[in-house]
Amino acid sequence: MSLRLYDTAARAVREFTPLRAGQASVYVCGLTVQGPPHVGHVRAALSFDVLRRWLTASGLEVTYVRNVTDIDDKILAKAADRGVPWWAWAYTNELACTRAYDALGVLPPTYEPRATGHVPDMVELVQRLVDRGHAYAVDGDVYFDVRSFPEYGALTGQKLENLEPAGDTDTDARKRDPRDFALWKAHKDGEPETASWPTPWGRGRPGWHLECSAMAERYLGPEFDVHGGGLDLRFPHHENEQAQSRAAGDGFARYWLHNGWVTLGGEKMSKSLGNTALVDEVVRRVRPVELRYYLVAPHYRSTVEFTDAALAEAGAAYRRIESFVKRAAERVGADAGSPVLCADFSNALDDDLGTPAAIAAVHEVVREGNTALAEGDEKAVAGTLGSVRAMLGVLGLDPLDPHWAAAGGDDGRARVTDGLVALALEQRQAARARKDYATADAIRDQLAGLGVQVEDTPQGPRWELSR
Repeated sequence: MSLRLYDTAARAVREFTPLRAGQASVYVCGLTVQGPPHVGHVRAALSFDVLRRWLTASGLEVTYVRNVTDIDDKILAKAADRGVPWWAWAYTNELACTRAYDALGVLPPTYEPRATGHVPDMVELVQRLVDRGHAYAVDGDVYFDVRSFPEYGALTGQKLENLEPAGDTDTDARKRDPRDFALWKAHKDGEPETASWPTPWGRGRPGWHLECSAMAERYLGPEFDVHGGGLDLRFPHHENEQAQSRAAGDGFARYWLHNGWVTLGGEKMSKSLGNTALVDEVVRRVRPVELRYYLVAPHYRSTVEFTDAALAEAGAAYRRIESFVKRAAERVGADAGSPVLCADFSNALDDDLGTPAAIAAVHEVVREGNTALAEGDEKAVAGTLGSVRAMLGVLGLDPLDPHWAAAGGDDGRARVTDGLVALALEQRQAARARKDYATADAIRDQLAGLGVQVEDTPQGPRWELSR
């Protein structure tokens, strides 16, 4: 392969060489289901969905794991505030996450393990760490001894003496070092009994970092290719994952990838800051496919400032691509042309998933296709259509994909728009037939005022949204 990826651990772009020839193994941190997902949450899912699609398009068999964290402090606290069982609260928000992934065309993972379903794996991993001298138990809690592992801090390039206390327990009094982090948390008075499991150290529940290490090993083995997640997870979550897994004897992730934040008003989008744009709400006012385009088009490591103006601009850009695909499909058939990826597109994605340049390559081929349409060159139309659809398929943006067709583009609003425009065009055609050109022109101008551009062709009037 010629794929190169920016590896956070190496702090450099590295050639991607799979652990096993012809296969790729990817673990991506899913969401902690403490609430419904916002746009910042789904950016990670979309970034690694593109990676997965590109690995597959490059000929690899991909095993893709994305977990669900369905037990942690925040879930317990929020469920208690609302007076509902913690597991019911978690499942309600898990469904909201699945709904968001589906709406934005994220492919289902190969496996999607829940943390609560893998407690025996976690207990076994903790025991291995205790036996190796990297963890210790105190009053039902079990902590990772950071001083026992000289490589601690390697992922993020930090020195132990410069790190703050872990801050994942109520007190550091039981720790050997304040920077030791919790692998297992003892059951506390007032917490639901159902939120605890029996272990050699007493009843309790897993620490957040432990969960991903255990699930990654269960589904991908002790060593795998790529571990992905949001930039905010580098420390402490991913640093702690790497430390505990390698201290237990696993090679763990060979490449670490992190996507950039989505910001709102210059601040990272965050539930704790109260500056979120929930996916469920955003897709009521914009088409999900256009939201996907907006989040996929920038480079995955860049910061995206979420604004209505930028979202509208992205939507207009996508509609230009969509218009060509639909017009070309009407002319030569949806499956015309070979699914050939243009060299600029492939080179862009091979260069650390360079989606900005890949999108630019799509638009360039679309321009060629529009020229072929205007000239009536059906062979060229077919060639460009096949190429454009192949590229859009890698990006999850093909408007003729059954996913977007089944969704009606935007939960039925596209069908309503199509019907209303068709009715207006019928009235315009009737006016032209009776030589009432003033009325026909007025209808065309009214449509233009609404952003509907009408083109008269030998096959009849065609229209597209211009904004």
